[in-house]
Order: sequence, then structure tokens, then C-alpha cells
Amino acid sequence: MNTKVASVAINEFNSVIYSNGVRGVLLVALIAIVAIGTAQLKWVTDWGLSALTLAIIFGMILGNTLFSRIEAQTDVGVDFSKQTLLRIGIILYGFRITFQQIVGVGWTGLLIDLTMVLTTLTLALNLGTKWFKLDRQTVILIGAGSSFCGAAAILATEPVIKAEAHKVSVAVATVVVFGTVAMFLYPVVFPYLHFSEQAYGVWVGSTVHEVAQVVGAGAAISDTAANTAVIEKMLRVMMLAPFLMLLAVRGMPVKSDKTVNRGLSNNIIPWFAVLFIVTSGLNSLNWLPDALVNMIVQLDTLLLAMAMAALGLRTHIGAIKHAGAKPLLLAACLFLFLTLGGYIINLLITRLLG
Repeated sequence: MNTKVASVAINEFNSVIYSNGVRGVLLVALIAIVAIGTAQLKWVTDWGLSALTLAIIFGMILGNTLFSRIEAQTDVGVDFSKQTLLRIGIILYGFRITFQQIVGVGWTGLLIDLTMVLTTLTLALNLGTKWFKLDRQTVILIGAGSSFCGAAAILATEPVIKAEAHKVSVAVATVVVFGTVAMFLYPVVFPYLHFSEQAYGVWVGSTVHEVAQVVGAGAAISDTAANTAVIEKMLRVMMLAPFLMLLAVRGMPVKSDKTVNRGLSNNIIPWFAVLFIVTSGLNSLNWLPDALVNMIVQLDTLLLAMAMAALGLRTHIGAIKHAGAKPLLLAACLFLFLTLGGYIINLLITRLLG
């Protein structure tokens, strides 16, 4: 009798999981599709707003209005999208990158990117924890978004440090604000920089936050500037995987500002980061037809947008307000460093190796 009761209970539980999972996934998929479609509009493209940015915005709007009415019917699928689909999306992100891009920018571009990533992360950790007294989760998320590839880097870092949803949203917001400012500012100052179009592209790719913003800032000058900027940017993206693995292996104390976590995730390497490198390597071999790679990239955009939508649904405005102005001030300091410090670093390294 007990066995029958247990069997019925398990079946009912599985039924609830299945139905909630499907409904939740369909919900975030709908939000993601709307975001992807909106991102294709010209005025949205001109502003450099990516599908990922729009997905979290739409998710937050719904999450703070109507979502509470259907949360019980969709929560499993929403959390599945925020966790599992996110990891799959980061793995597939590798199909946007090839190792040949490293050769394309040369040792100068490689050294510039490496210098910018290391100095930006170091500055973020020192300013965020010592000056602004922010918790390490928020600091690392903002630092990763500024150093690597904006929202995608923040999303990839979140499962490694087990960050809370509102902290991720705050970090994404800083990327949107200052990356957009950079996208419009860089073309304006270009005539005064005494940069060639290629040098300008390297500066853009090594310092601007989002890939979409990099494209916008580069294309405003020329195709040469845009192509160089994207290649330089993709090189920064490739540096994300070693960062994630180092973050996990070192077990940095990022759990909170009051507790120390020396054995983050039991020091397990985030395998989605390893597979990110594997897919980049596979893409570098040019074994797959271009049409298939394009399909994978489109699928990846959908999965990442779904993860962002799920994150938005789980983010409450009250928690963001509670974060205060300090995260924005940290991001502003990093933006100034990326802009001015990045310009100086680009000049010095180019002259050193040129």
C-alpha cells in the first residue's frame, strides 16, 4: 500500500514538474522571441541595444507586474532557463569565435586585450571592495561585464559564483548605460585621436562593453574600423573562459560580504567554460558548413535571450533600489578607465611593438 501511495505521489510530482517546466520555458521563449524581433528594428539597432539587453528589460517588466499571478505555474521552467539553458548558451557562444582571430589582430592586439582585461579586473576588485565597500559578487559581476563582453560575461559568471538575481541585473544595467555612452562617444572623439581606422578599431574592441555596441562604434567610422573592432572584441571574449576556470579553481571568497567561501562549488571547474573553448576550437577548424554555424549562432542567441528573460522575471525592482548608487559609481570609474586608460594603453603598446 505504501509503495502504491509513493508511486502515485512521485507520478503527480513528475507531472507538476513537467507541466510547470514546459509552461515556464514557453513563457521565457516568448519573451526572448519578442526581444530578438525588437532588436532588429532600426532605431533599436542605432542605439546598440542587443536582444539580450531587451530580454532582461522585458523580463523585469513582466516580473514586477504580472508574473506573480502565474509564477506557481511556470517557476520550474523559468529556473531551468536561468540555469541549464544559460550554460548551453555559453557553450554554443564559442561558435562565434575562431582561434584564427587571434592571428588576425596579431601580438599587439593580443597584448592590448590581455592588459585591458587584467587591469580592469584588478581595478574593479580594489575599488569595489575597498573604496565602495560592495560585496564581492556585485564587484566581480560588474568587473566581468566591463572586462570581457558585457551581459554575456555577466551571465557566464553568475553560475560560477552563484550570484543573486538582483545583483546580476544591476551589473547588466551598468553595461547597458556605459556601453551605450561609449558607442556614441567614441565616433565623436575619433577625429581628435590621431588614430588610423584600424587602430581606432582595436581601441573600440578592447574597451567597449557589448559586442553590439562595438559594432555600432566601429561602423560609425568605416567597415575597416568595424571589422577590426569585432575581431579585437572576440579575442576579449575568448579570455572569459580562463577567467571562469580560475575563478572556480581558486575558490575566491565571493559568496557574500559577510561570509567567506573558500571552496567555491567544491573547486569544480565550470565545464561549460571548458566546452566554450572546445566549441571555439571546433569552429576554428572550419569543418562545419557556414549555414549550420549560422543556425547554431541563431539558436545560441535564442537560448541566451531566454536565460536573460528568466533572470528578469526573477528580479525585483526593490532589490535593485536597495543596491544603491555604489554599483553605478564603480561602473562609472571602470568606464573612465576603459576610455581614457584604454586609450593610453593602446598608444603605449602599439608604439612598443609597432
